[in-house]
Amino acid sequence: MSNNFETATFAGGCFWCMVEPFDQRPGIERVISGYTGGHVENPTYEEVCSNTTGHLEAVEITFDPKIMPYEQLLNTFWQQIDPTDPGGQFNDRGESYQTAIFYHNEQQKQIAEKSKQELDESGKFSKPIATRILPAKPFYRAEENHQDYYKKQSFHYRLYKKGSGREDFIKNTWENKIDKSKLKEKLSPIQYHVTQENGTERPFQNEYWDNDKEGIYVDIVSGEVLFSSKDQYDAGCGWPSFTKPVDPYQVKDKVDNTHGMIRTEIRSKSSDSHLGHVFEDGPQEAGGLRYCMNSAAMKFIPKDQMEKEGYGNYLYLFGQR
Repeated sequence: MSNNFETATFAGGCFWCMVEPFDQRPGIERVISGYTGGHVENPTYEEVCSNTTGHLEAVEITFDPKIMPYEQLLNTFWQQIDPTDPGGQFNDRGESYQTAIFYHNEQQKQIAEKSKQELDESGKFSKPIATRILPAKPFYRAEENHQDYYKKQSFHYRLYKKGSGREDFIKNTWENKIDKSKLKEKLSPIQYHVTQENGTERPFQNEYWDNDKEGIYVDIVSGEVLFSSKDQYDAGCGWPSFTKPVDPYQVKDKVDNTHGMIRTEIRSKSSDSHLGHVFEDGPQEAGGLRYCMNSAAMKFIPKDQMEKEGYGNYLYLFGQR
């Protein structure tokens, strides 16, 4: 394994729900479900659930900190859990479902403690943060049927995440509430129409449909990175088209039944802005998807301006570190 990689270990309740938020993101090599923090070697799922082993359900993440900094992993971790609950997570109760950050070195410990303190002082929650910060202990890989559960049993996983209360908690607690009156002052009429009213700009008459410069596209509302010119191609449709987002975690899809069609809408997770649609007629060699976006929903940051604009950590996309 490359020397660039480090390990992060998080316990966030049921480990089924802690793989998807990290998996398939840039800089993530792998995410493993397992057990840690206890006193029993090679425990089984049944033993851990009995709350007699001292173990917590957890995920072990192998990551490249130059691409996905530990601070960013922590931000994602906090946004998957109720950090004020000392007795478990949502419908899952007991010791094995408690939350914890297991640090692997002194730097991770300091970053985690600072992150926890900032969350505690932010006023986000009325109760104190209960998530513990603990030294890493041996991690035991869970049984194979628990690995990548969100992929293997996607229907049951979705039902479980919704039924447990986790999905609604995340939406109600962590999704940004946008003041649309202020946005009207910040955005141009077409930017507002596209992002807030699910509008569509004219093909071949928008800013980036034929852009051939190197750089990244960010959410015009939140500034989160969405797409890279490395994944842009000319689809002949008159809108900027991409084979994939930079970070799948930053976009979400939604069924769109408007205009007498059934389409998959793409929205920004950070701002809930309408971005465009995704279709299955993209280049097969790149996965077969076409993310057809509205220029008005994005801002282009040229490669030579990325450092200045605060996006220097994304220069890895262009072979620069």
